[in-house]
This record gives sequence, structure tokens and C-alpha cells, in this order.
Amino acid sequence: MGALRVLVTGASGQMGRDLVDALEGRVPAGGLRADPRTARLGERLPCEVLGLGHDRLDVSSRSAVLGVFEGFRPDVVFHAGAWTAVDACEADPDRAFRVNGLGSRNVAEAARRFGGHVVYVSTDYVFDGTSDRPYLEWDRPNPLSVYGRSKLAGETEVSHEAAVVRTSWVCGVHGSNMVKTILRLAGGEGPLRFVDDQRGCPTFTADLAGALLTIGTERLSGVYHVTNQGPTTWFEFARQVLGVSGGDPGRVEPIATSDLDPPRPAPRPANSVLDNAALRLSGLPLLPDWREALERMVAALGAGEGLA
Repeated sequence: MGALRVLVTGASGQMGRDLVDALEGRVPAGGLRADPRTARLGERLPCEVLGLGHDRLDVSSRSAVLGVFEGFRPDVVFHAGAWTAVDACEADPDRAFRVNGLGSRNVAEAARRFGGHVVYVSTDYVFDGTSDRPYLEWDRPNPLSVYGRSKLAGETEVSHEAAVVRTSWVCGVHGSNMVKTILRLAGGEGPLRFVDDQRGCPTFTADLAGALLTIGTERLSGVYHVTNQGPTTWFEFARQVLGVSGGDPGRVEPIATSDLDPPRPAPRPANSVLDNAALRLSGLPLLPDWREALERMVAALGAGEGLA
């Protein structure tokens, strides 16, 4: 049997870059491996990896997607390509649905025509956040924002044989994310104000990549919630980031979402905690606690990784 052919869309994003690194056997996060329990691959499968960012593959172009699939004939497709600028999506719903909805339709069609098991990376924003408990994979979505609706559209476009992986509050050493924002703000003066009425589970790409590899290479199907363990608020998260990085957590002050100035264009779910029930009930390993993963990421950033 030859090497497994793996296509990664959105390969220039923070998730895509760690996924390509993991597939190609490079150690993520500045030499600090993600928790090996999340990969469950044993010896790494020989892979031929094609990672394409938006500059090399616009998933909203049907002809471009079909051309890539026809030439590469992937066995597994990690569809991480998306427009994830939540507030910008609110102002341009056509672009959001063209990339996140129609783009997923194009990937799904190409997979049916030329082969390839699709693993689609989705989001906690498909829920409205009104539940008083963590969301199960079988709970009914009800997105509040254009971004959430467009990602849910992508879920409906992929085949029932595909895997849909919902995750939340994603952070990694590459690209822009809340950890880097907090560290940048901490370099200034005065208090840092973060909302204390939005709850979710921070998820770190070095760990998420291992779970995606398991789901893709074992050709699992259906919906999976995959996050690092432990709910928190943005206020609590910011305090932890400062503490881990050697700063003063006391600089962080809690505010309500309604007090944000200026207010955010896109509504956020107040509760977006995802219960990783499908992983747990299937006997698959859960990702480690987010605090452990945060320490690894801050250490990696301190070592000079992911500064671009």
C-alpha cells in the first residue's frame, strides 16, 4: 500500500499549519509535542501531504477545487479552509456563505467524484448559547451570527459519510488569536478588560491536530465536538494567560458583553461549552486541560515560534 494522500484546505491558517506539520512529522509548538494521547496513531502513517492556503486554492471556485482533486486524488481531506472573521462576516454575508457554505459544497462534490474522506472543521457558533449545560453533538443548532449560519451551511453540504468536527476558542502558535492579543495588550499600561459572561472551552491547535488526524485516518463519520477540557470565561482565560507568561493577573478586570465599547457587530453565544460526548462514548482520548496546553503555547511563543 502506498502513502496516504492527504489534502489540507486552509493550510496557511493557524489550524491548517499545525495540521500540516503534524502530518509531515514535524514537532509542533516550538519543540513541545502536543499530548500524545490525542493522536492515537502509533507510528506515523506514511503520508503525501498537499497543504493549500487560500492563495493557492479558493474553495469557493468549483473549477479550482475539482482541478485539485482530479490531479491529487486525496484519500483524506481536512477541510479547514474558511472565512473566520466573525464580525466581518456580519457585514458581508454573501462572502461568508460563498466561502463557508458554497466552498464546502465544492469540496464535498469533488470528494464524491474523485474520492477522499472529508473532515470538516466547524465551530461552536452554530449554537445560540442559551443552554444551561454543555452542548452535545445531537443538540439542535441555532446560530445567532452570519458566521455561525455560514458554517452550519457548510455542515449541511458535506456528505453524511463525512466527519464534522466542531471546536471553539481556537489558539495556536501561528496566526492571530486571543492568546497573542492578550500578550500584546499586556505590554501596555493600565487594566485589561475582558468579558466574564461568555463561557467556552479554549482549544489549542497542536492538540486539535492530533484528534483530527485520528478522525481522518480512521475515516470516522458524524459530528464530533473536540475541545481542550475545562470551561472558562474570557476574563478567567486572560488572567491565566498573564499568570503563565509572568504578568500580573490582577490587571485583568471583568466586564459584561453589553459594556463592550465599541460593541461587537456579531452576537456571541453566552454559553458555547461543547461536551465532547462522541469522543468519550466512542472510547477515543480527550484533549488535555486547556491550562496545560496554554503553558505549552506560551513557552513556544517565548522560544520565538509562531511570531509571524
